Amino acid sequence: MREALWSELLKARRGLLPALTALAFTLITLVCGLFMFILAEPARARALGLLGDKAQLSGAAADWPGYLGLLAQAVAVGGLLVYSMIAIWVFGREFSDHTAKDLLALPTSRTTVVTAKFILTAAWAMALATAAAAAGLLLGALLALPAWSAQTATAGVVRILAAAALSAALTTPLALAASIGRGYLAAVGVLFVLAFAAQIIAALGLGAWFPYSVPGLYAGIAGPGHDPPGPISVLLVLTTGAAGGAATLAWWRNADHDR
Repeated sequence: MREALWSELLKARRGLLPALTALAFTLITLVCGLFMFILAEPARARALGLLGDKAQLSGAAADWPGYLGLLAQAVAVGGLLVYSMIAIWVFGREFSDHTAKDLLALPTSRTTVVTAKFILTAAWAMALATAAAAAGLLLGALLALPAWSAQTATAGVVRILAAAALSAALTTPLALAASIGRGYLAAVGVLFVLAFAAQIIAALGLGAWFPYSVPGLYAGIAGPGHDPPGPISVLLVLTTGAAGGAATLAWWRNADHDR
């Protein structure tokens, strides 16, 4: 396992995706901070030509609870897309780069190889969320947002990390799609369908029963008047993640990789 993890880390370090995903989460944090600045200083924002109306549509309050809640929503929704792209890249690149058969020829079991890939994607996802939470705290301090307390900050950070964990758990079916499709294209298509379905089903009020809508709802994207998803919704997410992981392991163990 140690060698398999080291191999996956080397491949990730030598690729462009780590930098791109870090940039994506940096932009997420900066946009949330920009919204807070506009909401806190509407007159100054208008003088600078900033779009105050767009910030108003976020429904967030210009204080620490509102800011951390908005950041959790951005991490839940944006993170689902970014984390899915990470899983697609980690699994799909072996086929796009024609290294899958070489990888399987190594004296390392297929189960170990796939497990190492899942460990990498999970650690990558949580590292991005942790960095976003830390940067968000720093940016909120620079903006001098009101209603600060250690309890509020702790609850906000836990919410961000929990939303990120839910989104990360849902990437295993995308890893399966990249494996079955032997590359990126099919998995990206599945991602688009799932992201679209999550928005539509949530808008119909059935998001608590669709796993890919749950992270956003947990983060509070439906607004303060709506209850967060319950234990059954979280269980659906975990079950989907576990099923996707088990199916991916089974496919790698049993699929014919000669063609």
